[in-house]
Amino acid sequence: MSAYATVGAIDNAKSNAFYDATLATIGWSKHTEFPGWRAYSEGGKGDGFVLWVCKPFDGELASGGNGSMVGFMVNSTAEVDAFHAAAMQHGGTDEGGPNPRPHYGPDWYSAYVRDPAGNKLAVVYNG
Repeated sequence: MSAYATVGAIDNAKSNAFYDATLATIGWSKHTEFPGWRAYSEGGKGDGFVLWVCKPFDGELASGGNGSMVGFMVNSTAEVDAFHAAAMQHGGTDEGGPNPRPHYGPDWYSAYVRDPAGNKLAVVYNG
């Protein structure tokens, strides 16, 4: 594992269902879990960047950090669209639907969502 991020969950079952569905649209899946923790990676191999989903270790309620966001680079606009649709179907909230965003670059196409615990995610195709 070269790098990882951890996002908090309020309800593990809801968060796991959300991430199982949304990450599958971009070729990611669970590669390991233990009570209260689930790890996702590209192809479910555990190589490269890993996203962990869990209840906070300190026992306090999970909350999305203001200005914090996990971004996923993908291979097509279709993957951006599918990720956003899956997020909306699995308890996510819209923070900016799939669209070109030329202010970030001429080929930037992205969507922004929040998971069931309020964590902000971006999914980006950059040509």
